[in-house]
Amino acid sequence: MCLSIPSQVVEIHLNEQAVTVDTMGVKRKVSSHLMTEPLSLGDFVLIHIGFVMNKIDTEDAMASLALYQEIVQKLEAEERES
Repeated sequence: MCLSIPSQVVEIHLNEQAVTVDTMGVKRKVSSHLMTEPLSLGDFVLIHIGFVMNKIDTEDAMASLALYQEIVQKLEAEERES
């Protein structure tokens, strides 16, 4: 199973067909070669092996990110207890 964390487009590199995304505070450049629709700053996307696969709705992205943050907090709490 593969899980993709929503990432927000923070920079567009038109000459390279790439974008820089922010994934829960981590920024990285990924390819947008596979996208058929244009990307804009602030868009939320899903990435697989370094390629933007599709855009997702902001509301869905925020709900997913909140769930991931909850998981991280629970794992950190368990780690502190052990």
